Order: sequence, then C-alpha cells, then structure tokens
Amino acid sequence: MPPPKLQPAGETLQFLQGVWELVHALDVRSKRMAQTLGVTGPQRLVIRIVGQKPSQTASEISQMLGKHPSTLTGVLARLEDRGLLDREIDAADRRRARFTLTAAGKKIDRERRGTVEAATRRALSRLEVPAVESLLAGIAVLVEELERED
Repeated sequence: MPPPKLQPAGETLQFLQGVWELVHALDVRSKRMAQTLGVTGPQRLVIRIVGQKPSQTASEISQMLGKHPSTLTGVLARLEDRGLLDREIDAADRRRARFTLTAAGKKIDRERRGTVEAATRRALSRLEVPAVESLLAGIAVLVEELERED
C-alpha cells in the first residue's frame, strides 16, 4: 500500500496542488496521444471542434476555445501542414479562411480510445450532474479571477 499523499496546509494550496496534478496529467496524456494518434490534446480539440461544425473561420474556432485567434495560428498551420485540415478562402470575404477536416483529419476526429476527452468523459460519468455543474462553474470563476487585472 503506497504511503498517503502529503498535502499542503489550507484549501487554497491543496486546490492548486490538485490543479497542477491535473495539468501534469493532461500534459502526459497529450504527449501519449501525440505518439499514438499523431496529434496533441490541443490539436485534437481543434480537430473535434472543426469536425462538429465544418467550415469555421479561425476566429470562430478561437471563440469556441476562448483563445485569441493569434494563439491558434500555429496549431491550425501545423494541422494543415500535416494534411489534417483544409484551408479554403471564404467566397464572401477573401481575407478570411475557412477550415474543414481532410479524410485523415476525420479519421482522427472519429478516434475515441486513448484521448483526453475519453478520460474526461469517464471521470464526468462518475459524478452526479450537480457536481459536474459545480465543477464547471468553479472552473469558470477561477479562469475569471486568473484573467482579472489585480
């Protein structure tokens, strides 16, 4: 039996310890996905979002992710270079590009095993709906506070 995990004093530090464990676990799973699926967790999230609603602009994808479009530029370029996304010029506004999945991108979109979202789906299914709602609300509050100017 492993020794009990040491905990820092106070709920704030205990919470941060849990968040950092989560970040580390996400990073480890993302690297494993890169080896097994050929895409990282963030890249797969973009593939899943484009798969749900094809022909989105970079701005629409970034809004869905809550990121600035410039943050997404490198991810989109890498996915396009690897033949997982197609970039098409918007007929109504030639300055804008729209993204769709290629056949290879659709294959990754359909994969379910070994992904961050599969582990997340399993974890969420172990919780009651009110607990999931509280968890999502708590995450939103934490993000809001972290983004706030002090």
